[in-house]
Amino acid sequence: MTEPQPNNPAGSPAAPGSALPAPAAEIAAGYAFTGPALDLGALLWEGDCHADAPVRIPLGMLNRHGLVAGATGTGKTKTLQLIAEQLSAQGVPVFLADVKGDISGVSAPGEPGDKVRQRAAEVGQNWTATGFPAEFYALGGIGPGIPLRATVTSFGPVLLSKVLGLNTTQEQSLGLIFHYADTKGLELYDLKDLRAVIGFLTSAEGKEELKGIGGISTATAGVLMRTLTAFEAQGATDFFGEPEFDTSELLRTAADGRGLVSVLELPAVQDKPQLFSTFLMWLLADLFQDLPEVGDLDRPKLVFFFDEAHLLFNGASKAFLDAITQTVRLIRSKGVGVFFVTQTPKDVPGDVLAQLGNRVQHALRAFTPDDAKALRATVSTFPHSAYDLGELLTALGTGEAVVTVLSENGAPTPVAATRLRAPESLMGPIEGGALDTAVTSSSLYGRYAEAVDRESAFEKLAAATEKAGPVPGPEPGPAPAKASREDAGIVEQVVQSGMFKSLARSVGTQLGREISRSLFGVRKR
Repeated sequence: MTEPQPNNPAGSPAAPGSALPAPAAEIAAGYAFTGPALDLGALLWEGDCHADAPVRIPLGMLNRHGLVAGATGTGKTKTLQLIAEQLSAQGVPVFLADVKGDISGVSAPGEPGDKVRQRAAEVGQNWTATGFPAEFYALGGIGPGIPLRATVTSFGPVLLSKVLGLNTTQEQSLGLIFHYADTKGLELYDLKDLRAVIGFLTSAEGKEELKGIGGISTATAGVLMRTLTAFEAQGATDFFGEPEFDTSELLRTAADGRGLVSVLELPAVQDKPQLFSTFLMWLLADLFQDLPEVGDLDRPKLVFFFDEAHLLFNGASKAFLDAITQTVRLIRSKGVGVFFVTQTPKDVPGDVLAQLGNRVQHALRAFTPDDAKALRATVSTFPHSAYDLGELLTALGTGEAVVTVLSENGAPTPVAATRLRAPESLMGPIEGGALDTAVTSSSLYGRYAEAVDRESAFEKLAAATEKAGPVPGPEPGPAPAKASREDAGIVEQVVQSGMFKSLARSVGTQLGREISRSLFGVRKR
């Protein structure tokens, strides 16, 4: 069997109604859905592109999550754009992380040309230049976009520990600090609030305050302070504060009924990969907290594309990975689909990968032994196929992919080599002036553009220090029989505390004024 080569046309499209070879006909039958669906492209078989054999994804299965993978330059970004366009056209909002700065063109009509016309003819696409309704965001206002911020309290100790690269002991000590701030009504809006609380709890007065729930070693506090200072020096100050972004904004539709495409512009923070990947997880976790259970819908409420997904998992603790797995598993019933975008399936932990029912795998390279190992691992993640996937995945051209999705009854479709459709919006960034105009003319700009610095922990602790009085708030409770000064003892105390038990149960617990938190410790609104 001869597979399509990357630099040669795969032949003319089959005429409508023409007979497909038996194996190809069996594959095509697996994509003959009766309900609403997204059109990905046309079936490739033995060097021919069969326009009368479309490869599709049922709209109702987009909340079953997915993976878009492939080597650099194989067309992953255009695949995201293609799926986003069709979701928007069917009234489904979309969230995209634009790491390289080349997705903003989704808001502008595409440019016709010979390559576009040829691709449309090959796959049987009636291509029409179309722009889609879009909003543009930027983390903390760094770069073009509506500033997107979260408070430190809302972000929570679990996600913040991932960003800061803390070990288990340091993470649990940070959780104890959040617990104390919550019970005392010390709002942690920005990083200076958090540093103020850490500084207070390691002072003479603060150590006394903490005796009721444990203590923090001087060494651990020093590590936390140094890490936060370095974090601020990298520009992270802008990401934390108010007004905090309301993630329900991502669920909107435009006046014409099309789904809004929310594009998070990240080129200006490419040197902070752990921050933006973890911030994306905050968005998803916050949505998880707020949305009601809806079960299976005829179309998702939102489809969330998680680009550069490997950054989220690199160096993650088992507890963090468990929380990601549970969030992905449970958010499906709230009508949200999540697509992870990365180079190979092995970038995604197995428990998460098992939740991803829709796969679009672009070409892989096998130049090194590690590449060959990754190729074999990728092949092993697909159902039995009529293709030689090991050969096919190294021969696919740009804009071609191996696809398997969930059918309308939830069963995997046959593996299909696919020539993908061309996006109808601009395949590249829009001009800078147009982007700035789109941002400042948004109805959300006035709500989020200007940072606000309300009275919070920093100001309250400064005032209390001046008066030399105790920190306001309820008493922390009776002191334990013996409070250990060693980190090992502290860890044991923290693990036994109500806050961490509530995290383990996936439900926040109200203790005095303590704020409820979910799997990742994000605040419940």
